[in-house]
Amino acid sequence: MNTLQETPPGTVRTSLRERPAGPAGAAPARTAAPARTPGHTEVAEPAGTRGRTTIADVVVVKIAGLAAREVPGVHAMGGGLSRTLGAVRDRVPGGRPNVARGVKAEVGERQAAIDVELVVEYGVSVPDVAREVRENVIVAVERTTGLQVVEVNVAVGDVHLPGDEDAPAETRVE
Repeated sequence: MNTLQETPPGTVRTSLRERPAGPAGAAPARTAAPARTPGHTEVAEPAGTRGRTTIADVVVVKIAGLAAREVPGVHAMGGGLSRTLGAVRDRVPGGRPNVARGVKAEVGERQAAIDVELVVEYGVSVPDVAREVRENVIVAVERTTGLQVVEVNVAVGDVHLPGDEDAPAETRVE
């Protein structure tokens, strides 16, 4: 019978292995395990699973925002005010579009819940676009982060009509 003895963390354990019993009644012979390098401890877990990985909300928000924008029929992300402010910012030289606009996420250790607010193109099926956004966001976030997405709530806040101006009117000052 093999017995394992508890060793304090950080100490080297030299395990003793028993050989099968020899002739009837003979005690099993014990042999020392191969020598270990100093500082080596036997750990049952693979190296890739030792420790913790935390994923910030902003990471999930950006992944979800990019995934939602990939769906045909999505014109813009966010509500009226955030789109207006974003359009002004995007017009500034060197200004980048905010991929997080219109997306909120709640991230736990293993799960995420996501809210997406978007503007759809006129003429598309809103339920179909919402379903495709939901599917694309879930696939992208789960594949990229390993988190389980428990829900994606899609709010359609506006419809973009042909000829609508995206940018706010020109200001009087420069």
